[in-house]
Amino acid sequence: MSKVIFPAEWDRDVAIMISWPHAETDWAYMLEEVTQCYINMVRAFVSKGLKVVIASPDCASTRSLLREVDVSSVFFFEVDTNDTWIRDYGPLTIERDGQLRVEDFKFNGWGLKFASCLDNLVTLKMCERRLITAPRDNRLGFVLEGGSVESDGKGTIMTTARCLESLNRNGDLSRDEIEARLKTWLGVEKVLWVENGALEGDDTDSHIDTLARLAPHDTIVYTGCYDPADSHASGLAAMKSELMEFTSAQGNKFNLAELPLPSPVYDEEGNRLPATYANYLVTPQAVFMPTYNQPLNDLTAKGVLEAVFGKEVVTVDCTALVKQHGSLHCATMQIPTEALCL
Repeated sequence: MSKVIFPAEWDRDVAIMISWPHAETDWAYMLEEVTQCYINMVRAFVSKGLKVVIASPDCASTRSLLREVDVSSVFFFEVDTNDTWIRDYGPLTIERDGQLRVEDFKFNGWGLKFASCLDNLVTLKMCERRLITAPRDNRLGFVLEGGSVESDGKGTIMTTARCLESLNRNGDLSRDEIEARLKTWLGVEKVLWVENGALEGDDTDSHIDTLARLAPHDTIVYTGCYDPADSHASGLAAMKSELMEFTSAQGNKFNLAELPLPSPVYDEEGNRLPATYANYLVTPQAVFMPTYNQPLNDLTAKGVLEAVFGKEVVTVDCTALVKQHGSLHCATMQIPTEALCL
């Protein structure tokens, strides 16, 4: 039987992939503002020695926007896209019998909510054009978004029932059938199903990376709510109770580390947006955390992540990203450098 490992996000040297916003995306009305956020992300990544892969339909234009950034470690991949949330349609990398492989799952616009025909082909095109040199496994018969699963690298993954059991994703499959596929393809020994917790304004049907994250030393970092009057309070409290009962594939209880819920952030029409500090990115070099111009909450969240990961936490203002209902982790995908031709 093959030995399959779904690496934890922090396990190995990676390049960070992003998908550049352009006028044919939902960013059109605020393109200048969100472009600056992406420039800031690239600057933060390269400042810590990370390689960056940028998918863009117009690489020459994107390169010109980065003229004030050192792009010596930035690689441009020209490809058409529907949107920028590469976490959910980019390649998931596993290790099978010691060899890195790319799992290419189907992306259907978060349960048929948005157009996804171009995004769904990006991983295939990366492999066909040999940017990705690791072998590709075609999983396009199964819908799975990168933001919906968390791995500890030791056989445990965490997800949410609201997302993976969505009828518009894999509605023909039972929970047991979904688990069986995850165990076979991702080397999973145990699936932790979170039943509670949801953020207002979240289009993803409660991706786990907005709510709770697996971390080293059998730790779960989760979104809490200090304000009992907040609409999220009861749901997040119920989620915490679930997390307290979880055990890893090795039978260990988890340590819990609570992140504050940002103060409410609203769009122009007064709708609450899904701002969350749980949408951070972990690399061997540093943790990259979104902020929302809330100095006290931003600082508190940074301190929690510094304590959990024991490494530098680099902050990036993501108030632009959350206007389209995502944040830093949603906008990035880590790919092991040894799986790429850079």
